[in-house]
Amino acid sequence: MSAASLPVGGPDLEQARRIATEIPGPRSRELLARQRSLVPAGVGATLPVFVDAAGGGVIVDVDGNSFIDFGSGIAVTTVGNSARAVADRAAAQLNRFTHTCFLVNPYESYLDVCEKLNDLAPGPGEKRTILVNSGAEAVENAVKIARAATGRPGIIVFDHAFHGRTLLTMSLTAKNKPYKQGFGPFVSEVYRAPMAYPFRWPSGPENCAEEAAAALADLVDRQLGADNVAAVLVEPIQGEGGFVVPAPGFLTRVAEICSARGILLIADEIQTGIARTGHMFACEYESLEPDLITTAKGLAGGLPLGAVTGRAELMDAVPDGGLGGTFSGNPVACEAALGVFEEIERYDLLERAREVGDTMREHLGELSYTYPVIGDVRGRGAMIAIEIVEIDGDRVPAPDLAARIAKRCHTEGLLVLTAGSYGNVLRFLPPLSISDELLEEGLAILGDVIAKEAAAAV
Repeated sequence: MSAASLPVGGPDLEQARRIATEIPGPRSRELLARQRSLVPAGVGATLPVFVDAAGGGVIVDVDGNSFIDFGSGIAVTTVGNSARAVADRAAAQLNRFTHTCFLVNPYESYLDVCEKLNDLAPGPGEKRTILVNSGAEAVENAVKIARAATGRPGIIVFDHAFHGRTLLTMSLTAKNKPYKQGFGPFVSEVYRAPMAYPFRWPSGPENCAEEAAAALADLVDRQLGADNVAAVLVEPIQGEGGFVVPAPGFLTRVAEICSARGILLIADEIQTGIARTGHMFACEYESLEPDLITTAKGLAGGLPLGAVTGRAELMDAVPDGGLGGTFSGNPVACEAALGVFEEIERYDLLERAREVGDTMREHLGELSYTYPVIGDVRGRGAMIAIEIVEIDGDRVPAPDLAARIAKRCHTEGLLVLTAGSYGNVLRFLPPLSISDELLEEGLAILGDVIAKEAAAAV
């Protein structure tokens, strides 16, 4: 895709990396000092620079530094920051009305978003959608719907999973620090199965799918009883867990296990959905037809909006008044979501996600051959990660090295994010509006940084 055809949108920003000051710069440091006096210490920042503008493939801070964006606000600004259709639709809605509460006075844009998600969701039959405010709220509602529809209490999740920071979604999340430490006790009737994590499966990736599926079936049949399990909740690619792509065939086996036992399958597509992986939903890679799908992040281009989409008979199982919220499906966020779908269709961003992914995998694959600290390259579409390990060959996680690589990238003008149960994964989520030139430059910076840090680690 040519640079001229990309949806840069937003402010008229030069699409170039520029380091004008030390990182963070003087104005950002002033604001950080102010933040410490106003905001709890538990609210941190990956790259502590304060943003002045963003668009295309760059983020510009208050000191005039321009960073290549490989984060997209954690997969939120997939279509680009302040994408034109998103900004125009949201601005027009702000001038009409900002809120009525859909539960009091409905509005058509809510219906338009639901109709679009119903049409896009994989699987036959009639669908329904509820709009909410966030990914965590979407997961909470999916669990409510599953329990109401089945009359069963149990929810099965997986090792390395992340589903949110509310009490229920913390309970569903696997990793203790920083998400769960000190916040218990947690919600009951949540059970955990092994994830088919090829790079770290004890008997090797070739056995991963079947052995993990067998462990899930054993958990259901021997320990819990299928009649006590409402749903299995799975991320088609685990996000905060380190962009773990389940072994081929595992998700299909999970769906078969659920179907045979009357258990619902919930696909958490909060981070993977809405064009990020090269399909509208990552579950499409294995032709899954989940009973319920949760979306958020990229759904409204930066405005708070989440959704649960599912089979009509399941969604309708909840009695009148059992779903909804004061701000759920805010009209400005709904218009932004319709703008996101416009951008995806106008610029063929599904294909663009695949192009970005191919470029990243080619560069990162070459780096992995040269630098053994890259233990694994994985992901789909514009959702790619590398797992950083010690050089001894035993796949020992190297979180300190991953942190040093990320920090050095930041000082060089490249925003990257860390992830993973062991804190040793570097994840890359560039906006699909990034130019080929910026993407290549960012990957070149990453390669130089890894070369320097790997040499220092020897």
